[in-house]
Amino acid sequence: MIQGSIVALVTPMHNDGALDYESLHRLVEFHIEQGTDALVAVGTTGESATLNEIEHCDVIKAVVKIVQGRIPVIAGTGANSTTEAITLTQRAKEAGADACLLVTPYYNKPTQEGLYLHYRAIAETVAIPQILYNVPGRTACDMLPETIGRLAKIANIIGVKEATGDLSRVKKIRDLCGDDFALYTGDDATSCEFCLLGGNGTITVTGNVAPKLVHEMIVAAMAGDRVTAEAIDAKLTRLHKYLFIQSNPIPVKWAVAEMGLMARGIRLPLTWLTADCFDAVRAAMQEAGVIS
Repeated sequence: MIQGSIVALVTPMHNDGALDYESLHRLVEFHIEQGTDALVAVGTTGESATLNEIEHCDVIKAVVKIVQGRIPVIAGTGANSTTEAITLTQRAKEAGADACLLVTPYYNKPTQEGLYLHYRAIAETVAIPQILYNVPGRTACDMLPETIGRLAKIANIIGVKEATGDLSRVKKIRDLCGDDFALYTGDDATSCEFCLLGGNGTITVTGNVAPKLVHEMIVAAMAGDRVTAEAIDAKLTRLHKYLFIQSNPIPVKWAVAEMGLMARGIRLPLTWLTADCFDAVRAAMQEAGVIS
């Protein structure tokens, strides 16, 4: 089971929006050095919505090549078209990804039965471990614990990224899916408590900026060490908040650029972080000790 601090990696870009593979290499090495347990390539934080299919697959290939098996690589391959999700998942398998992360179909609002059939079709078509991803705040689609429970019976559906922030779902999903099914949070603000309640890790935005602290906090929480986990998380509280002061990944890309790890590139319709937010994000980074 992939566990721990799983960073939803930003996709570095040049000022004109072109992909920056040199900075991508630097970022991957930074995360391995800092103790990140796994990486998600081209998830929401990686601007999957604005990369075309060739770019999407090329970034996954690049991350797999740079990592060279040192930590797991999870490829973001979700789509609101089942056939497109199957294609992206197959390409990720061919690229050597260890697993795929598939967001619920967005905008078209499928029923729970539609969600079940969508994920079953992908799992039955592509033989790679697959992680469900429920983030109704972005997709306008909430995959209920009962549907997750049905899908958990499919052998290569191995876990779920539950990003509602509803901590009551941890026990519900665990009871429905069993101990061998991985439960990841996608909500940084509640990640500490999520793992104290029995979660297997976090797929994190904050980890882009403070990977060592997030890793240490999650390790402590998964071990049931509440005192240590909460003490570390206290240093991250403002980051959890202010990395979402504007739409993700706007603030986190600004923060990673501020750390000197990449250029100030982002793609429309997203825009660079506005100046009125700089002080809040910078202060949060200072509190976490990632800049002076």
